Amino acid sequence: MPDLQGALVALAPLLALGLVLAWRSQQRALMLALSLAACAVIYGLKNWLIAHYNWVFLLQHAGTYALLCVAFGKTLQRGGTPMISRFATIVHGSLTPALTRYTRAATWSWTFYFGATAGLSLLLFWLAPVAVWSTFANLLGMPLLGLMFVGEYAARCYALPASERAGPLAAIRAYHQSVSEDRARRP
Repeated sequence: MPDLQGALVALAPLLALGLVLAWRSQQRALMLALSLAACAVIYGLKNWLIAHYNWVFLLQHAGTYALLCVAFGKTLQRGGTPMISRFATIVHGSLTPALTRYTRAATWSWTFYFGATAGLSLLLFWLAPVAVWSTFANLLGMPLLGLMFVGEYAARCYALPASERAGPLAAIRAYHQSVSEDRARRP
């Protein structure tokens, strides 16, 4: 039987990601206020969400992908450093013009992937039987993410010489180092 505790456990990672993005935002106060308002709305809808538990899973799935789309896309703004460029700088130091172009394009690709996944999740939820949406969200999500990683790595191997590309483990280490550096810079 669905209950409030189960809904909170399902939504906690999404809400935590939203709060982290708000905290890192240039407009921290506004974004934190909007995040808290979203939490209040979700809490206000708790009885409805418990009665319509599928929506908890939709918020969890589509919301996570939408927030990742925003996080990657925000780094593509004029004057910003694309997310993948940031990781590549950690691995390679300075970036060549070819690597700079590639990492910007790869950040666009990931932004599109996350946005398309969130959009498809919403469309399937509204237009298809719940079993179709659930198959997409629960069974196809990880294989599609893996396929995106493989496709992006294949594009990297095609577009860049071996000296300018790193493997998946270097990318994971760069991500962890980036998170550590962000924590060290926070007030």
